Amino acid sequence: MKKKLIEVALPLEAINRASAKEKAIRHGHPSTLHLWWSRKHLATARAVLFASLVDDPGDEPERQRLFKLIEDLVQWENVNNKTLLEQARAEIQKSTGGDPPAIYDPFCGGGTIPLEAQRLGLQAYGSDLNPVAVLITKALIEIPPKFAGQPPVNPEAKKKIKATWPGATGLAEDVRYYGTWMRERAKEQIGHLYPPVKLKDGVEAPVIAWVWARTVTCPNPACGISMPLSSKFALSVKKGQEAWAEPIIEAGTKTVRFRIAGGGGKPPDGTVGRTGARCIACGTRVALDYVRSEGRARRIGSQLMAIVCESGRGRTYVEPSEEHAAIAGNATPPWQPDTELPEKALGFRVQAYGFTKHRDLFTDRQLTALATFSDLVGEARRQVIADGGTTNLADAVSTYLAMGVSRLSDICNAFCMWENTKTQVRHLFTRQAVSMLWDYAEPNVFGDAAGDFGVSVRTLAKALEVLPARGAGEARQLDATSASQHRVMISTDPPYYDNIGYSDLSDFFYIWLRRSLNPIYPDLFSTVLVPKKQELVATPERHGGKQEAQTFFEEGFGQAVAQMRKNHDSNYPLTIFYAFKQSESEGDESESNESAVASTGWETMLEGLLRAGFQIDGTWPSRSELGNRMRSFDSNALASSIVLVCRTRADSAPITTRKDFLAALKRELPGAIRTLQQGNIAPVDLQQASIGPGMAVFSRYQKVLETDGTSMKVRTALALINQMLDEALSEQESDFDPDTRFALAWFEQFQFGEGKYGQAEVLATAKAISVAGLADAGIANVRAGNVRLLQRSELSDDWDPTADTRLTVWEATQHLIRALDRGVDKAADLAGRLGGLGETARELAYRLYTICERKGWAEEAQAYNGLVVSWPDIRKQAEEFTLTGG
Repeated sequence: MKKKLIEVALPLEAINRASAKEKAIRHGHPSTLHLWWSRKHLATARAVLFASLVDDPGDEPERQRLFKLIEDLVQWENVNNKTLLEQARAEIQKSTGGDPPAIYDPFCGGGTIPLEAQRLGLQAYGSDLNPVAVLITKALIEIPPKFAGQPPVNPEAKKKIKATWPGATGLAEDVRYYGTWMRERAKEQIGHLYPPVKLKDGVEAPVIAWVWARTVTCPNPACGISMPLSSKFALSVKKGQEAWAEPIIEAGTKTVRFRIAGGGGKPPDGTVGRTGARCIACGTRVALDYVRSEGRARRIGSQLMAIVCESGRGRTYVEPSEEHAAIAGNATPPWQPDTELPEKALGFRVQAYGFTKHRDLFTDRQLTALATFSDLVGEARRQVIADGGTTNLADAVSTYLAMGVSRLSDICNAFCMWENTKTQVRHLFTRQAVSMLWDYAEPNVFGDAAGDFGVSVRTLAKALEVLPARGAGEARQLDATSASQHRVMISTDPPYYDNIGYSDLSDFFYIWLRRSLNPIYPDLFSTVLVPKKQELVATPERHGGKQEAQTFFEEGFGQAVAQMRKNHDSNYPLTIFYAFKQSESEGDESESNESAVASTGWETMLEGLLRAGFQIDGTWPSRSELGNRMRSFDSNALASSIVLVCRTRADSAPITTRKDFLAALKRELPGAIRTLQQGNIAPVDLQQASIGPGMAVFSRYQKVLETDGTSMKVRTALALINQMLDEALSEQESDFDPDTRFALAWFEQFQFGEGKYGQAEVLATAKAISVAGLADAGIANVRAGNVRLLQRSELSDDWDPTADTRLTVWEATQHLIRALDRGVDKAADLAGRLGGLGETARELAYRLYTICERKGWAEEAQAYNGLVVSWPDIRKQAEEFTLTGG
């Protein structure tokens, strides 16, 4: 069987760079249609699908031609480049005999994979148990093609002289028009709840947001004020525009009021944090347990701290008024969701404070606005028909308008922060959690800024215009363990074990979508909340404990993969995106190291694949972070998704022994690691990416027999792969000079701290160097019987490697990082003078990163990860400097 391009090589850096850039794209990006958690990047999905269908030519010049096509194809600017897309489709047709398979994603989530399949001219299918995910995917691939090229029906559009409406632009125009129509009707009904504010000069200015602080009664009997709980009082930290809400204690009435301050001085510290709160009046320290008990007794209140408006001078901050507070407090919602939040669930932290129902996540004014907009979706549907639209068009427009209301709920709730750096309201789901928030911002839904319904709909319509809107597409609500879709190529992004509680989180949107769309999609919205029982997430609270949750996930994932095996066309590789951080401490100290260095998430996923008869053919780390940003070691999240490339394992696959498996690992893994490093994989992702070549060895066998005759477990194999990775990186130390090898060993023990001279002398002697020589080399400081490595801040600003008589890789690495802190151009200038030693310095960064990760030195690790991630830019600029003589 001919290998596909993805099984041999990819222009990984170009794909990663495009994926990272894509995160900064807002206008027109499909992700702005509706929020979904951990959505895959379009560029990565497009490249993976293309490379899974196109044959590897086995010829380097031809391979480079395909690489160039992929490099162009993944650019956001080319997302609807007809010429380029036709070239890609032609390559797919050529490699598939003119009969490419349909693409199917059984965990479609945010719909990226089916969308990109459709963009490449392929039939696209997606399914998910979660109705919100299904609706999003329908909105991306199923609805737009039905109205491709059709003109809008709204009265305003009919007045325009326009010959054609390509793609879904006509549909988008109707969504935009009827969204505006809804906004005007809503303003007529509830506009009085959003009054302007009167400035000191008597001019009325529209409000952008109201900033509130939650309150509880001070437990000190001698005080008893309603104490504001606020993590911060700063409203703007922009230079020259500093402003804050300053609390003033009214001793006579035992109340707190706020005035707006700014200019000189600085805002007071917040009154609440992780360890507890304090009363701003009497200074009493208040435990969070007290605040929680007050919340459960429904005694947490809110106090208006500031009003933010838009004036001719930009953002203006006005002190709160009793009138504005009263208007907000007197809102009466015509409907509110009475559904319960989960008692305990992944990503939820607010129940302990008395927020137990979905309605508790909103203020009464917000509930009024959202219910009003939800009701108007049905009226807008009727108006589309009255304006001459078909029932199908009215249903389609209503779908997007309801999604606009759902989008609005993400920023129109009582857990949105006032972002004092950008001076705007920040939406709730900046991460996959609903966490307690003390000071929150309530946007004006008619404020012509973030939080305005019109802004929500316009953003959505812009994304709709950019969709491919071509070919066949279908999204269905199905359980992945039983989903049947024959002769398809499967590419999917399954749940990451216990990382994200999709169903509990998406209830937040479902309650509003169901209210608007139940008549249109009765089957999709047949349940009161999102189905949860069969959701493939290892949730201990749902399954009676951690072990029971693991068992549920193992069995469910195994069934899902077995079903994939039945549906998948074996002429093509199956690709799985996975982003669960592998390293994890498990078991007690009496267990072997093998049991403590592989995660349940990875183990379960790989076990399921192997049991279903797949073998791992390779892995590709798809990085999506810009620059040297790196997530916390404490978080099971990666800078990359790992794309696993799988093939069906032959029934004739052999059996081997542990000894032969280790020998094969020893032969193959070091070379694979070198290849990954040459591809400039980020150090933060090297361990995850090494799973691929390691598991490729393990999974080529039907089983690997332990010395006692039992089959080796995946967990054991993962641990052995990790050990071999560490050995391979250690062996690379032979590329380094003796001074660097000393610094590496000393760093591992002391980092930049001091050690005794005697210890340094023993180590230096073993490396055939002297401690004094290390000082001469500019690596170490030797003083008063102690030795330490020089910190980067101590290095010389005018260091010239061409004049250094004892040049070391260690120095080169540390100086490059220091230069990079001042800019890529500075690092590029230095790299040009280092020549080939720069590449060896990059190699050292990998080794230093692994040491830092093992030791938990997160900040120092980030420096080495950043050097590697930035290396392509450094190298490119260095080459340009050489060519231009710069």
